[in-house]
Amino acid sequence: MTESEISSLVCLCVDAVKSDLVRGDDDLLPILHELPPNLLDLLVSRLPPFALQKLHREMPFDDREDEFSDECNGNGRKRGRSSRAGNFNKAWRNLFKLRWPQTGRRIEVIEPPDWQQIYWETHLQNCLDEVVEVASLPSFDGCLGEVKISDSLLELIGCESDVATSTSGYSKLCHHCVHFGYLARCLRLQNVFCNEEICHLLRNSKLQSLELRWIRSKEHITGVCKLLNQNSESLKTLEFIHCILSSASITEICSSLSPKSLQAHGIKHFSINTTKFLETNPSSVPVELVSFLSSGRSLYSLKLSDNHLGQKFAIVLFSTLLNASSSLSILDLSENNISGWLSELCGLSKSNPRTPLRVGKSLQSLRELNLRGNNLNKDDAGDLRYALVHMPNLKVLDMSDNPIGDDGIRSLIPFLTEASEKCTRFVDLRLENCELSCHGVSELIKTLSSLSRPLKSLSIADNDIGSQVAGALGEFLCTPIQVLNAGGIGLRSSGFQVLQEKLKKELKLVEIDISKNRGGIETANFLSKLMSKAPKLAIVNAAYNLMPVESLTAICSAIKNAKGTLQRLDLSGNTWDYQLVYDSMLADIQCNERLVLILPSLTPDAPYDADP
Repeated sequence: MTESEISSLVCLCVDAVKSDLVRGDDDLLPILHELPPNLLDLLVSRLPPFALQKLHREMPFDDREDEFSDECNGNGRKRGRSSRAGNFNKAWRNLFKLRWPQTGRRIEVIEPPDWQQIYWETHLQNCLDEVVEVASLPSFDGCLGEVKISDSLLELIGCESDVATSTSGYSKLCHHCVHFGYLARCLRLQNVFCNEEICHLLRNSKLQSLELRWIRSKEHITGVCKLLNQNSESLKTLEFIHCILSSASITEICSSLSPKSLQAHGIKHFSINTTKFLETNPSSVPVELVSFLSSGRSLYSLKLSDNHLGQKFAIVLFSTLLNASSSLSILDLSENNISGWLSELCGLSKSNPRTPLRVGKSLQSLRELNLRGNNLNKDDAGDLRYALVHMPNLKVLDMSDNPIGDDGIRSLIPFLTEASEKCTRFVDLRLENCELSCHGVSELIKTLSSLSRPLKSLSIADNDIGSQVAGALGEFLCTPIQVLNAGGIGLRSSGFQVLQEKLKKELKLVEIDISKNRGGIETANFLSKLMSKAPKLAIVNAAYNLMPVESLTAICSAIKNAKGTLQRLDLSGNTWDYQLVYDSMLADIQCNERLVLILPSLTPDAPYDADP
């Protein structure tokens, strides 16, 4: 028998086994378990997801290996860590990356995952998203579990529609929830799923992360609370997006997360974003929410962004955190309207700096504070200075989109000086669109340049600063700064010329944004010198700089002479009329597979837009 004939015979056998497994022939499984290792491994590598799942779940216990408790398994039994586990995981990884190639690459970077678990979790999410489109129609009046899954999704797992219809209702959502739900850890649910039925469908799930969208009625809240209570011991991350929440509903939600059997809830990440609070008394915060935040010893991040929260709400919230015992690391109050929130709390510290605020563990452990877009002014920045003193481990502060002006920056400079001398290094300051002038930014940069432990990242983008800041900015680039966002600050050609003159030694820079600065050809000249002085430079945004097409000569030459670390270069928004002479240069640099090069579109007559 020839090699091609043997290969064809193997394919026929695999197809026959696949068909029998999908159709429910469980009598075949004991036979497959006895296959020689090389044949079983070959079978594992060629089976489609549905058939592979049946084989994987029924692999016999191997008493020669260490035992481990499979808590996910529906019957809770213990099974062996099979010597073939690696081959199964490799097969699941290949199937996942074949179906979701981009997601697969991101997952693999984060941590070595359980590919079987993540495959069926993602598949189940696809099924839920598909059912939402049907269940959201006004004419829908049925059970969610009875909604049929499309042929396209069934074919992706190797379960064609004719087989699915004839065997145990595989074509319906209920089958996928019951048989794959126990592997789901992170799900995203729309409001149509927030009812008693979904609690039944996901009864075997041990959800760790739950994202809930468009929760708006009492019926939704009732379903949500039952699902939260059902997963209260396993749930670690909870997020509400585009919801309408009353004080009563928040109380119900918090009560569901803190059952009486638990002294404290186990939520680590709690988020309410782009949500409207139906609060008749804007100065009050639901008692249960206060209790929830106070008792959350595991709480790591709290995000209440774009919820139209006012000053009074923020005061009560911050007072609660002052006395909380959690190890809160991230606090995000961005896109609200909380101007004046610290004035009362910091009044005592202003009059007597030696008298500290009553600060609990939560603020002591805080590492990231996001106050972006809160209509904060210079007085708020002054108040914040006194509050920041009591956050000794703060590493990241985002004050962007607040009109604090130069006076506000001057209020924060003493904190930056003191923070550089602490054990925990302050590393990231974001001041985009803060109505800063050249004087205020120059003063800030000179202070930062003189710190004993300089910043790693600074953003001063979208402030009308002007080219006069270029001298101080060039000197700042020569510090150990790694990330700089100076987009849209008005450098123009003269500013880029000064920056070039200041680059006299090797830089630590990894990422820079100089977009929307109208620098013309001098932008390209600056980039050319920057690439020669920054061997670790990986990401550059030079979009919308009025660079002529002749800039390509200097840029392409600099890329070729660089040390190969550049990963992304954005040159979009520079209106170029391509010429054949530049094709070969572009071809040379585009051969670098690691480099993502974003070029302008071929629209030479399009008007220039400095703010895309």
